[in-house]
Amino acid sequence: MGKVRIMDDILANKIAAGEVVEKCVSVVKELVENSVDAGASEIKIEVREAGTKLIKVVDDGAGMDHDDAIMAFERHATSKLLDEMGLFRISSLGFRGEALPSIASVSEVTLKTSIGDVGTKLFIKGGKLITDEASDARRGTEITVKNLFFNTPARLKYLNSIYSELANVCEYVNKMALSYPDKKFTLISDDKVLLNTDGTGNLLKVIKEIYGSEVARKMKKISVFNDDYDVDGFISLPEVTRSSRTHMITLVNNRVVRNVELNRAINDAYHTYKPETRYPIVVLNINTDPSLVDVNVHPSKLDIKFSNFEDLKELIKRGIKDVLDKSLLIPKIEKKEIKEERPKLELQQLNLERKSVIESDTIDYSMFDEPVIEVNEGLVDYNNEEDEVSYEEEKKKIIMPEMYPVGLAKGTYIICHNELGLYMIDQHAAKERINYEGYKKAFGNPDQSSIRMLIPLTLEFPSNEFIIIKQNINVLKDMHFDIEESGINTFVIKEHPTWIKEGYEVDSIKKIFEVLISEEKNFSVEKFREKAAIMLSCKMAIKANMNISKEEMEALIDDLRRCDNPYTCPHGRPTTIFYSNYELEKMFKRAM
Repeated sequence: MGKVRIMDDILANKIAAGEVVEKCVSVVKELVENSVDAGASEIKIEVREAGTKLIKVVDDGAGMDHDDAIMAFERHATSKLLDEMGLFRISSLGFRGEALPSIASVSEVTLKTSIGDVGTKLFIKGGKLITDEASDARRGTEITVKNLFFNTPARLKYLNSIYSELANVCEYVNKMALSYPDKKFTLISDDKVLLNTDGTGNLLKVIKEIYGSEVARKMKKISVFNDDYDVDGFISLPEVTRSSRTHMITLVNNRVVRNVELNRAINDAYHTYKPETRYPIVVLNINTDPSLVDVNVHPSKLDIKFSNFEDLKELIKRGIKDVLDKSLLIPKIEKKEIKEERPKLELQQLNLERKSVIESDTIDYSMFDEPVIEVNEGLVDYNNEEDEVSYEEEKKKIIMPEMYPVGLAKGTYIICHNELGLYMIDQHAAKERINYEGYKKAFGNPDQSSIRMLIPLTLEFPSNEFIIIKQNINVLKDMHFDIEESGINTFVIKEHPTWIKEGYEVDSIKKIFEVLISEEKNFSVEKFREKAAIMLSCKMAIKANMNISKEEMEALIDDLRRCDNPYTCPHGRPTTIFYSNYELEKMFKRAM
């Protein structure tokens, strides 16, 4: 008896802080979310030593009166969730009522807030209210957090380096700026401005502020919907990738979320458009009825559960594929101009209008909202003529322009030209793409014809591999292989499908068996066909340093232009790069 007791509020808040306040960025996240929920249009975040010494968030939101300011530091006190039914329709970013008391329990907090009349100033240290006095009447809230984890040294000891903590803060604020382009965000670290958005509501401008002009001009707008979800945002062209998934940013009703399955669906939509180890820059906002998602999964509120999730993933994959299919994806080589004198905080911008000499460094952001399409005169103006490809051409399924080969460089690159400029085609990558689409079609829709082998091929396998092949032997028979067991751990192949290249029959069959064996776990016919097509397309392609005739070049280009995606090989490497007439003239100083 007498062993069970109610813990005091400060101890309870410290325990809650272990979940809510893991790092410096956790504090920034909770305070910024409070500012957004308060209806702020301008939010200023200032940190010192990545937030370990000071985190200050100032907003022009609704503010609080004195009683609410005091109540806000009580555990589970919130203005955002009033009853149990509200859990099923959460529209605010915060709702638990744990953030402020948890932060105050492990730091020194100064709160200044006002609803437009006499304000309130509170100072709380280690969860205890030290001072309560009147303050100025500026509408909004200013909250300062100093000496984070001063009374929990173990937590302070295991923080990451200052640079790592600051990187986390920057990443979060960047994502919030992308979530709310209509709000002005300013991030200052040790008196240096790291981010400053204008709050005009133009998402592309925010992307430019974060990633720079080069990335902003290579982003494509996406807008798709079904009965449950509206998906809007921007996706990068396949040539713009990063080494991690961090830049695949998904938002749900403007809330930053992290969902592995959602990221996988986005990445799968880029399959064969980019290398598998690289990831696109994507900003997608998924708008839906709050009752269709559950954000009350984890204290960080980053994880989320979706209703009709398979439909959402398919919607996103289809939307991204449609955008890529309607885009000209030949990377353009541009000559970079180096400016000798450049102010420290000047942001380099560029003109997205095509075919014009770049005099003023501005981006026409409006073109990403609605393309200008004039039908009356039978012409279509996309406000963008740099490579002389009209919007009308881009709107339908893009095909590669006509080009004429003139020779082979380094035994690998076909040099071509047309009225637009100069092209270089990687003959191996191009042939890989042609082979891949041919094999994939053959695997998915095999004809009934096969070729009988003059000498049957006998293949012997270890017992474990033999079992795997035997288990999936119908997959090979459906592809019109005549295959049967012969003795211990041995198969005999008597016929093979007609699409296997003459002279490479044995190698091709062995490679197909290797792929079948490698797909042992979670075997899928679709995955097997995909991997087999990629593997065979590479093995059967023209090699680098292999000279081919002009007639073979022309045939290769014609075959490439007939591909669904002629721009990349199955591994995501570009098949073709482009030098415009203007860029060539600039390099030779014909255009200044």
